[in-house]
Amino acid sequence: MLERMRIFPGNSSRILAEGICKKLGISLGRATVSTFSDGETSVEIDENVRGMDVFIVQSTSTPVNNSLMELLIMIDALKRASADRITAVIPYYGYARQDRKAAPRAPITAKLVADLLTVAGASRVIAVDLHAGQIQGFFNIPVDNLYATPILLEYVKRNYPDKLIIVSPDTGGVVRARAFAKRLGATLAIVDKRRDAPNESQVMNVIGDVKDKYAIILDDMIDTTGTVVQAAEAIKNEGAIEVSACCTHPVLSGPAIERISASVLKEVIVTDTISLNEKAQACEKIKVLSMTGVLSESIKRIYYNESISSLFI
Repeated sequence: MLERMRIFPGNSSRILAEGICKKLGISLGRATVSTFSDGETSVEIDENVRGMDVFIVQSTSTPVNNSLMELLIMIDALKRASADRITAVIPYYGYARQDRKAAPRAPITAKLVADLLTVAGASRVIAVDLHAGQIQGFFNIPVDNLYATPILLEYVKRNYPDKLIIVSPDTGGVVRARAFAKRLGATLAIVDKRRDAPNESQVMNVIGDVKDKYAIILDDMIDTTGTVVQAAEAIKNEGAIEVSACCTHPVLSGPAIERISASVLKEVIVTDTISLNEKAQACEKIKVLSMTGVLSESIKRIYYNESISSLFI
């Protein structure tokens, strides 16, 4: 039934792509993605894709620029091989935090990446929990922004007691946290913070009553963990029974793992939109949930021209 579908992995998301193919009952597409001695990316598509509906699974995660170039070159290779439709499946969309001019003469790099993907030949983009919804408007091709919320909600419902409070780590995440709390029947709190420099933050105050409750800090991504670790400490000092964190994208750069291990956090719940390195995999506090079910079902629905939004109703 899926004879015209081909799914190719980039180096950053091979395990995720294998899981998607297993769910769909098809073989992984054959492609060789390597690097010349000077650092140039080389791509060879090792099978016929003429007239095929092709999906490339590649998160633009660490190393971000290499992952992005791999994706762009794979799109170009498949376009020149006469693929009928090329969908870039980007579980983690890198550069998404640069979505506006936050300072004079600053670039809007999220828009630049959108232009690069379109010019390279992508017909459609699938992403998961974009950092800012307006990034969809940066494209002149269809964009499907999927949500990890159903998977995260199911885990929290199974493993956490009733006395829950969902905490937004900043004012920008209040809408996300409120929706999450509503579906759990939980209350809401907000961490007021001041960011002094990129990847650095100072927690100032906790707005809301967290005393004698099980707190879950909810965000779309966790990077250096400076914010979430400081927030967890502040929440614990306010009388919370225990504090956990929950996010879609485990960027976990720099000293993130050491900070998590030494923190008051009970656990950090993440998805596999980004492949974890060995150090992160060894951290007992990190719990990884799989996005293969949502992504495989979305890919199948796109192939059959069916609704994706109904997945999240």
